[in-house]
Amino acid sequence: MHVIIESDCTKALRLVRNLDCVYYNFSLQNPNPNFTSRPPKKPSSLLELWDFFISRLNLSVSRAGTYSFSMTDHRNTNGQTANAAASASGSIYSINLENFSKRLKALYSHWNENKSELWGSSDVIAVATPPPSEDLRYLKSSALNIWLLGYEFPETIMVFTRKQIHFLCSQKKASLLDVVKKSAKEAVGVDVVMHVKAKTDDGTALMDAIFQSIRAQYKGSGDAPLFGYIAREEPEGKLLETWAEKLKSSNFQLSDVTNGLSDLFALKDKEEHMNVKKAAYLSYNVMNNIVVPRLETTIDEEKKITHATLMDETEKAIVNPQLAKVKLKPENVDICYPPIFQSGGEFDLRPSAASNEENLYYDSASVILCAVGARYNSYCSNIARTFLIDPTPLQSKAYEVLLKAHDAAIGMLKPGNRTSAVYQAALSIVEKEAPDLVPNLTKSAGTGIGLEFRESGLNLNAKNERMVKAGMVFNVSLGFQNLQCESKNPKNRNFSLLLADTVIVGEQNTEVVTGKTSKAVKDVAYSFNEDDEEEDKYVKGETNGSEPFMSKTVLRSDNHEISKEELRRQHQAELARQKNEETARRLAGGPGAGDNRTGSKTSTDLIAYKNVNDLPPPRDFMIQIDQKNEAVLLPIYGSMVPFHVATIRTVSSQQDTNRNCFIRIIFNVPGTPFSSHDPLKNQGAIYLKEVSFRSKDPRHISEVVQQIKTLRRHVVARESEKAERATLVTQEKLQLAGNRFKPIRLPELWIRPVFGGRGRKIPGTLEAHVNGFRYSTTRADERVDVMYGNIKHAFFQPAEKEMITLLHFHLHNHIMVGNKKTKDVQFYVEVMDVVQTLGGAKRSAYDPDEIEEEQRERDRKNKINMDFQNFVNRVNDLWGQPQFSGLDLEFDQPLRELGFHGVPYKASAFIVPTSSCLVELIENPFLVVTLSEIEIVNLERVGLGQKNFDMTIVFKDFKRDVLRIDSIPSTSLDGIKEWLDTTDLKYYESRLNLNWRQILKTITDDPQSFIENGGWEFLNLEASDSDSEDEEESDQGYEPSDIEPESESEDDDSDSASLVESEDEEEEDSEEESEEEKGKTWEELEREASNADREKGNESDSEEDRRRRKMKAFGKSRAPSSSAIPKRSKLRR
Repeated sequence: MHVIIESDCTKALRLVRNLDCVYYNFSLQNPNPNFTSRPPKKPSSLLELWDFFISRLNLSVSRAGTYSFSMTDHRNTNGQTANAAASASGSIYSINLENFSKRLKALYSHWNENKSELWGSSDVIAVATPPPSEDLRYLKSSALNIWLLGYEFPETIMVFTRKQIHFLCSQKKASLLDVVKKSAKEAVGVDVVMHVKAKTDDGTALMDAIFQSIRAQYKGSGDAPLFGYIAREEPEGKLLETWAEKLKSSNFQLSDVTNGLSDLFALKDKEEHMNVKKAAYLSYNVMNNIVVPRLETTIDEEKKITHATLMDETEKAIVNPQLAKVKLKPENVDICYPPIFQSGGEFDLRPSAASNEENLYYDSASVILCAVGARYNSYCSNIARTFLIDPTPLQSKAYEVLLKAHDAAIGMLKPGNRTSAVYQAALSIVEKEAPDLVPNLTKSAGTGIGLEFRESGLNLNAKNERMVKAGMVFNVSLGFQNLQCESKNPKNRNFSLLLADTVIVGEQNTEVVTGKTSKAVKDVAYSFNEDDEEEDKYVKGETNGSEPFMSKTVLRSDNHEISKEELRRQHQAELARQKNEETARRLAGGPGAGDNRTGSKTSTDLIAYKNVNDLPPPRDFMIQIDQKNEAVLLPIYGSMVPFHVATIRTVSSQQDTNRNCFIRIIFNVPGTPFSSHDPLKNQGAIYLKEVSFRSKDPRHISEVVQQIKTLRRHVVARESEKAERATLVTQEKLQLAGNRFKPIRLPELWIRPVFGGRGRKIPGTLEAHVNGFRYSTTRADERVDVMYGNIKHAFFQPAEKEMITLLHFHLHNHIMVGNKKTKDVQFYVEVMDVVQTLGGAKRSAYDPDEIEEEQRERDRKNKINMDFQNFVNRVNDLWGQPQFSGLDLEFDQPLRELGFHGVPYKASAFIVPTSSCLVELIENPFLVVTLSEIEIVNLERVGLGQKNFDMTIVFKDFKRDVLRIDSIPSTSLDGIKEWLDTTDLKYYESRLNLNWRQILKTITDDPQSFIENGGWEFLNLEASDSDSEDEEESDQGYEPSDIEPESESEDDDSDSASLVESEDEEEEDSEEESEEEKGKTWEELEREASNADREKGNESDSEEDRRRRKMKAFGKSRAPSSSAIPKRSKLRR
């Protein structure tokens, strides 16, 4: 059937409207009692109807511009990509013959081994698949189709015997199934017989032919064969109803094979596990990226939204994975059930629950249940979470118990355990922690999951004694139903709790494939009402227990709200306690005292010539350079004495006034700085420290000096590279992608550090292979391999305000890039050319050429950023595969909004935090600090009116030098404090720079004393300030009340002025004072003298009286002069 896209859209949509009967005329009663049927929402416009039509019919576009219908409805199709040529019909569908053979063998093997126990002793197995339906249902007949053939074949009857497999179906399906004949014969030795039914035929004659063939096979056995069928599936459609009637009237004995099929589907292979993992990946990403943000926004902004609307939005994200930031093909995914959202006291923990039209209820003490199930290639996954809004103690306690019970149930899913033990483990936790909640616990801890949402034979209840085996997949779902709390509000009086995860049982460990959606209390319990709680307490105290009322005029400060700074201070105090305990435990294991600096390595013995005969024949008694043996031959006392060039420290030449040239050679000898000679070795040897030669040929002298320097430079570089390579860790060999997959490529990249050599630098290509990256240029010797296992951190930094877009890898172990040893490798592209206009004329801002050039630069930058982003996304998908799960790799992106300027090395740079590091990736040398390796951070030179401060990072490895970042603007102080606090890093503040090398040496020398003295608390500036303030307050005596506040503030201002002033300012001040003294009257001078006399007082006066008089005199002297105002002001008494 084809729908031609007409030129007139209205005609095409008219054709779509004529197909309403296909999608809207279906029964509202679902034959499967486990799930409710839900009609799709009626489209309100032609475009919505067209989109609905395209998505629901699973159409595929051909080159001729037609849409071809899929064989089945979207909800029941597998959606697998065709991987082999189809039959002669030219259909887009194909059957994976390798899977078909493997699973057909498994079917017959399982049937033979468990014939009496699970297959009802059946001799024949008949499976009839009903017509397609829009209803959400799970049938074992459909599951067998998908499991065995890769697709669901509606209105098809399959009959399995020992010698034959019969298919009764239409001509189109028969042509698709024709390819399995050879595979079936090779796999289990059976013949495939096709019975093609015409459209007008009811199939009765074909059914009789099948029965006749079966009777012929068992003719000599005496008894009629036992016919196995799926007893729980009611026949649907004319064909299946006719088949059921013929089967009952054929005098065959019937038996149920449901248990056999359930057990057959229970053990899943790697391909099935991958389908489950992809389904789970979609489920938890929908929960993390769609459901949780939507709930948080709705509650935070106090919006109204119905449960049904949330369900529709979530379902839309599942069938369109891009909305949840998931790169899965939409035609391969579907929902397991309509997403469930419940709140407001009405809860149903069954999968058949529906989201009603009530608004989401999120007042205090409310509970919200969310459940999401996604399918990939018809394999199911499930996840459910409970969110608590300002929970009561009962709700918090119940959730904590449920969380422990859920984890205990998952922990019991190990090969060899019985399924009843899984539920018993959860029940034991509830009986121990909260026995009063046992009646409310669900009677099952979940079921098996796969092609069916609930695999009936794998119920995790107290009665099922089935063994757990490696390869099984479970939906572990546990909850408390109908709990009651004390409340007058019916919407939060009754509540339920639910947790569900999809779990794969492995040989060694159990994998929770939906575990990336947190269920920890701190992540599901929300507190939006802290201020209201404080107000309630305050009002209740005022009204003495009467009904509380809320006043709209209450200020935030009246509620005694804890400031942000106070919360940060409390958190830092807790971090200090934890950090001191952690440091004490680490130091108790072994102090490891000593400095981290090791002595310089001794060089190996240098041999220029093994014996005298190897010396080159002397030509003239002149200095000779032997390039081959790396030696310098010097004429000494009539003989040519060889010296290896590595023994020469420096060589220089100079010329005197008599035109004589001198060459001076200084050797490395023991005792000189940076000497590699061991003074204890060859103690009786005589060393030549220096030698000079004179010559009248300046050109020869200059050539000798140049040759020695060049040879020495070459030898030193070679030995240095050799020493660095000797310390390298042996890397695994790169496995090229080859035929496994096409490597992920990113071309035209530059590398830092650059390759050596004097040739022109050329860009290269970065490729992602099986176990690592390879960067290579067109030159054969310019190639670098970076193994995934050696990558510690990977960063992607797009160009925003920078000139480059880059990928940066920080490694565990050093590698060689050219002849450089490095732990940081960077690949980058310049997003725009650095061009400087040489012309002096200024160009207009409205110059069309200028505007066009800027637009080209923006387009180029956006394209480069997008290319890098696509590369990063594809590599992240590669790293997300199970074989890389132990590496925990993912590209991290710097958070520019948290960045700050500072000087980590010699030049100022913009330093940016990431989720796990502190980095600076633009300027060389690069800065990469792993946050988990930081012990504490000390902010130095803070306060005292400083414009800048320094940051010192102390690492957990005390043998490692601290990292100093200097000259950070003080405007960044609060942001850095907030970032350090949110990342749980303990920081201290000090007014001076500290000698950290000595501090760390003291700690490592005597760790016990460090621990006993409070650990890092000696850096706590606030504690020391509070102690000093207490001492100052105790020393202060009586302060007079008649001193004007202006005098104190003016004095403070004068004290806070700069302590260093220029000589000109001092001279100006002295001139002003002299002018004031000249302008004073006799009356003023007499008053000052009397004040001075009273200030001195008698010798018998107490110190307190003297200070009081001094303060009084100080206050009078600060009074305005008579020349300023006509009447003298009086001091207040």
